[in-house]
Amino acid sequence: MTVTEYVLLAGSSLFVIVDPLATVPAFIAMTGDDTPDARVRMARIACCVMAGVLLAFALAGQLIFKVLGITMPAFEMAASVILLLVALDMLRAQRSRVQETHEETAAGMEKTDIAITPLAVPMLAGPGAISTVILLENQARADNKIAKHIGLYLCIIGVSFASFLVLRVAAKSAKWFSPIAMNIAIRIMGLLLAAVAVQFMINGIKTLLMDLGVVHPPV
Repeated sequence: MTVTEYVLLAGSSLFVIVDPLATVPAFIAMTGDDTPDARVRMARIACCVMAGVLLAFALAGQLIFKVLGITMPAFEMAASVILLLVALDMLRAQRSRVQETHEETAAGMEKTDIAITPLAVPMLAGPGAISTVILLENQARADNKIAKHIGLYLCIIGVSFASFLVLRVAAKSAKWFSPIAMNIAIRIMGLLLAAVAVQFMINGIKTLLMDLGVVHPPV
């Protein structure tokens, strides 16, 4: 996989799993009593926190694996299941409970500032996004290319900025977001995410078979 292909994969898969469009309804509901400027401020803080969390896991993911004794094939297959669950809910135009529960959304409505929790974590930087970042970092490490590492970090920052733009527009003018258009976009992104999840599962099985010596790596 070339650096360009890797960056396209990283950027698209991260944006799909973060799914800022699906966050908009909950964001508007939880900030119903706030001014547009206050909403923009919370969106800015949330997206900065999201970027920091994902960058931290991208940098420290392998260390966490070593401490806990987790193998990459096991993590790839577990992450693919999480992503697939999120994708199935997106195909039904629903916000997945993997990303946040109804209780977390309700608690957010009672908070005066929802920027860090539940908006940044777990609504934006949830288990699916964290899993995706660690898997992408592992691919870059396997290819031993600095350009892919840099590309991943730039993708995290880019997706965070794109998420802020979506939330900023929602904060300023929620009426621009047509429910029908949003449901169509969410379903399309869900289909793409399902394909990414299946690909991660295939990669995990392939790596496991190579580690067991059942399949030999290509020369």
